[in-house]
Amino acid sequence: MKHTRTWTDVYGSACASFEGRPGGHTWLVAAPPELAHAVPAALEGVDAKGSVELLVHDGLTPLLGRLREVQPRGVLIVAPKALPSGPAVTLAARQVTTEAGGSYSEGGDFPEWTGWAPQGKKSRARGGECAAASAVASLGLPVVVTTAAEVGTALEAWLDATPHGR
Repeated sequence: MKHTRTWTDVYGSACASFEGRPGGHTWLVAAPPELAHAVPAALEGVDAKGSVELLVHDGLTPLLGRLREVQPRGVLIVAPKALPSGPAVTLAARQVTTEAGGSYSEGGDFPEWTGWAPQGKKSRARGGECAAASAVASLGLPVVVTTAAEVGTALEAWLDATPHGR
């Protein structure tokens, strides 16, 4: 996929668009700043139709806002380790001030989640807490939690299993 543009959203999160061949679906990859460094190169290595929106975010409000705006086919969350599922989470309410001087509310209750897996495959890995995946599940979107090193492989596996994905 080809990196086509980069910008900062209203929350101060870095955003980037990657375009593949015509057709396909739109996907979203979300990563915290400390894990995002290798993600753009991994996305550029994916050969597929459609597009990928990358969000480098701190907190769930920027993620929820981007999900509502993009309405992706699926979401890949970059985390320290890949997880197949996780429990519900509650984040304490807090006010966040952006570098630009704006502010927004953060926190809330988010449901348990089960990650997408190719049909017939079940992970032997143990689940774990992932607030970002719980936020995605709160909007009813499919989610995969993977590592930065495996984001390209995870996206390709999902694309291969999706009609008109590759």
